[in-house]
Amino acid sequence: MNTNPNSMRQTSAPTPARTVNVGSVPIGGGAPIPVQSMTNVHTHDVQRCLAQIENLVEHGCEIVRLAVPRPEDTAALAHILPHVSIPVVADVHFHYQRALEAIEAGAHKIRLNPGNINDRKQVERVIDACHAHGTAIRVGVNEGSIRERRDPHRRRSEQDRDLVSLMIQKLTDYVRIFENRHFDQLVLSAKCHDARRSIDVNRAVRQRFDYPLHLGVTHAGDAQTGAIRSATALGALLADGIGDTIRVSLAADPSLEVDVAWEILATLRLRRPNRPELIACPTCGRTEIDLLDLVQKTRIALAPIKAPITVAVMGCVVNGPGEAQDADVALCGGKDKAVIYRQGQKVATVPAENAIDALLEQIHLWLDQKHTP
Repeated sequence: MNTNPNSMRQTSAPTPARTVNVGSVPIGGGAPIPVQSMTNVHTHDVQRCLAQIENLVEHGCEIVRLAVPRPEDTAALAHILPHVSIPVVADVHFHYQRALEAIEAGAHKIRLNPGNINDRKQVERVIDACHAHGTAIRVGVNEGSIRERRDPHRRRSEQDRDLVSLMIQKLTDYVRIFENRHFDQLVLSAKCHDARRSIDVNRAVRQRFDYPLHLGVTHAGDAQTGAIRSATALGALLADGIGDTIRVSLAADPSLEVDVAWEILATLRLRRPNRPELIACPTCGRTEIDLLDLVQKTRIALAPIKAPITVAVMGCVVNGPGEAQDADVALCGGKDKAVIYRQGQKVATVPAENAIDALLEQIHLWLDQKHTP
């Protein structure tokens, strides 16, 4: 592979990614894009860690990353891995010993940043251990760890371009370390907090390398801001065929990261939804029913359902009937009443106060019908 930073390939389509197996989950090679998340409790607190992983799995997490900054964290892996149904990634920074301990414990992948391990021989020891144990490695760069002081007199577009070039150069240097050790079970990442830079740098990475690409927007923000930034950057890349696994980073409950990631993939039709899709109109002056209350109650009612059902809750006769045709179950509100549809057919007209009960009845009828042999 050409890793010369001055000879970036310019192609009209992304280079197909090779396949890297993380435990039983393939990344790249056209495999379904796995959803990742990371626990936010101490790994050495085994019971809390296991409980959080179980919750993430219930939401659809397919690969989970655990921080292992201390020896007690890597020691805990022996008590965690036997009880986890998805591959586990050990997040290692600064201390190469933590990587070696995690590999010995059976971690399926190591997240490694060679830039914060100063001794090259220590990095090579980690690479060789991963080679011997069949452990994959994600190696990546974050803009925060390589950023130079911003010059207020230069245009932002110029500074963005320089930062992208610097990140690509740094990643190229890292990849060369692994290729010199004949190690190719690599997943790459290049993360920024800015959506535009995230798009630019990951397009450049895909042009350069054929290793699977882990997408994410780092330091994205709280649940609302972070979801928007992540959907903007990841959606643009995934729509162009760039990206082989994703992690949405939010300052929120990690399960919400998984929900947002699935929403992005399902919206782009890259994965089949793993839970209900709720469609609702934004309301306007035509609305004659308490639609916002109906939407909230419907969302709560749908939460326990783990099936890809499409439910529409609409507030008037302009768009309602059309959405009802496409949805599995739909509610179209009118003055003091609601019309309920199932699979495009009108099945009931009920008073507004009975609308949610009638909707839920049809949802469960649809589910029963769908799962009846």
